[in-house]
Amino acid sequence: MTFERLVIEDVVLIKPKVYADDRGYFSETFRQDKLDEFLGFKINFCQDNESMSSKGVLRGLHYQIPPFAQTKLVMVINGSVLDFAIDIRVGSPTFGKYVGVELNSKNKHQLLVPRGFAH
Repeated sequence: MTFERLVIEDVVLIKPKVYADDRGYFSETFRQDKLDEFLGFKINFCQDNESMSSKGVLRGLHYQIPPFAQTKLVMVINGSVLDFAIDIRVGSPTFGKYVGVELNSKNKHQLLVPRGFAH
């Protein structure tokens, strides 16, 4: 898997390596050690959620306020989404700026959205 810092450097695009053939595919979707090494610090994920949206649904931005702020790792299992990460950290040099990426079941990309961002 590869990691790419986006225009807002705290937001990371993760591209898992996919091994595919006529039987199907295999992909390693998460490696704590590789992520920690890339970021230079440790993130402990302790909650895993899944949601489903019907075609054409537009979901609103959401975030958590400290002390409940969360870093999120977003991926798409089926279909496609255009996901945005917006910096809402008051005082941040990138406050109010945003980045958007397409995540879909074909590219298998993931978006690491740090705490302090709406998405």
